[in-house]
Amino acid sequence: MLSGELLEIIGPAVAAGLMIALTHAPLGIEVLRRGIIFIDLAVAQIAGLGLVVGNMFIHDPSPLLIQFMALSCAVAAGLFFRKVETAMPERQEAVIGCTFVLAASLALLLLADHPHGGEEVKHLLSGQMLFVTWTDVAKHSPIYALILLVWFFRPEVRNNIGFYLLFALAITSSVQLVGVYVVFASLILPALAAVRVRQPHLVAWLCGVVALLSGIAFAVAFDMPAGPIIILSYTATALTIRGVRMANRDQKT
Repeated sequence: MLSGELLEIIGPAVAAGLMIALTHAPLGIEVLRRGIIFIDLAVAQIAGLGLVVGNMFIHDPSPLLIQFMALSCAVAAGLFFRKVETAMPERQEAVIGCTFVLAASLALLLLADHPHGGEEVKHLLSGQMLFVTWTDVAKHSPIYALILLVWFFRPEVRNNIGFYLLFALAITSSVQLVGVYVVFASLILPALAAVRVRQPHLVAWLCGVVALLSGIAFAVAFDMPAGPIIILSYTATALTIRGVRMANRDQKT
């Protein structure tokens, strides 16, 4: 394969992955702080359900309409989880988990008789990152830029319902680009690597960027599915960072 052709394949994937890694790091840290670990799975699955419904029941839907349906589902989920947080915080994680299972089951039922249902489920869960195009990157990059700008320059928006709306906005784009599983890994694993450090955002960003680049490199080099490889890369990178931190701490003591 010529280098130009290779760049055309991995260039958009790298750009999309970096956007996700940089945006998900602060969101994942906040998710961990709030103790609502499975909200990313639930919101991603609900946004994915919106994609499935739009593609199945609307004839020749426009990309903008599909985006609107996925975002509407994600925002509705965010508002619902915010209500649960205020009404019964001690049961919030249980409700989030049940909502994820319900949304996943509905998606499976809708796709059960679809001629390409198996491929659709696989795409929804593990994504097709190496099939991302520069058009996809251009369409979603303003969304990630807006989230980061609001997150760091208007920190008061993170409180209350603002967090859930920003989260829904990010997940709607991310699940279309990389699938539910990579969304979860890119949120939680960098955040875990950054627990109890002085600069958690820098550590989480480092974890995400290294995991993303090495995962895509391995997937391309060994011709393997990018989604699962990137998840393994996130896991290995997070464990390595934690191991180095523990070794440094033991040396100091």
